[in-house]
Amino acid sequence: MTDRNENSALQASFRGALGTSAALEAWRERIEALDPDADLPAEDLEELGRITAAHAIASAALRGLVTTMMDRRGVASASRKPPSEA
Repeated sequence: MTDRNENSALQASFRGALGTSAALEAWRERIEALDPDADLPAEDLEELGRITAAHAIASAALRGLVTTMMDRRGVASASRKPPSEA
């Protein structure tokens, strides 16, 4: 039976991960254009730290929800098995 709350949580978690991914994408040109001999300003590092932390949290929340959904359905995943069993 479908769990509407679970599906709503999945949608919200997915949107959160996409949002933080978009925030990283906004930095792509600046990061790729960095001069290897120049320092990144502290303000930029602080902003990147904030964005990457948000992305890590959003991604972990989404992964945790997917894992919970798989467990509830009894679905096995090769990504969750020890390397010797995968």
